[in-house]
Amino acid sequence: MRTTRRSYLAAAGGALAATAGCLGGSDSQSKPSCEVGDLEQVKSLPTPTLGPEDADVTVDVYEDFACPHCATYNVDVFPKVKQNYIDTGKIRYRFFDFPIPVSKQWSWGGAIAARAVQDRTDDETYFKYAKRLFEKQNELTSNGYTVIHDVANEFDVDGCEVMASVEQDIYRSVVKSDRQRGIEVDIGGTPAIIVNGEHLSGAGWETVKNGIEGHLKSASKS
Repeated sequence: MRTTRRSYLAAAGGALAATAGCLGGSDSQSKPSCEVGDLEQVKSLPTPTLGPEDADVTVDVYEDFACPHCATYNVDVFPKVKQNYIDTGKIRYRFFDFPIPVSKQWSWGGAIAARAVQDRTDDETYFKYAKRLFEKQNELTSNGYTVIHDVANEFDVDGCEVMASVEQDIYRSVVKSDRQRGIEVDIGGTPAIIVNGEHLSGAGWETVKNGIEGHLKSASKS
């Protein structure tokens, strides 16, 4: 497993309403057997971001890990956005957590698990891990601890530390800060897509593509 600064901290700490789509909902589950010490609370992390900092177009996406519409976006739309606009360097793409919550436990728990992975790896891995959680969303909301643990191991991250991060709620402040930002920019439901400050009317591929293309054309004329 990957060794990170968080694992050192753990050792030092001792033994251990919307138009966009999803709205709201409720959850107790078995857990893999792990022994992890107390982890340090984390107050802030960088916004998970892909693409160049100097891109003319910035796409901000607000999502809830238990929202089925967000899962559809991540499985069907995000790969196209990545292939056509992120990998080609045309846009800067930023992910913000917005637990509505659809699931009282896993809207927050999925977000916290993904932040634990980001903190131990990098933004690229964060996005891959997040996508896997969306792909396994039905399992996440029914058997979440096993999912966050096992998927972390797929990416060479200590699944027990990720699970402990959720149990100990150590990234709550990070996720809460994202959610507050979403409230301030009038996010009502998820997924919510904002392109250079413009709220799109949906999250389907054609809507997202047209929104991005429109701003790319405007940027090229300025």
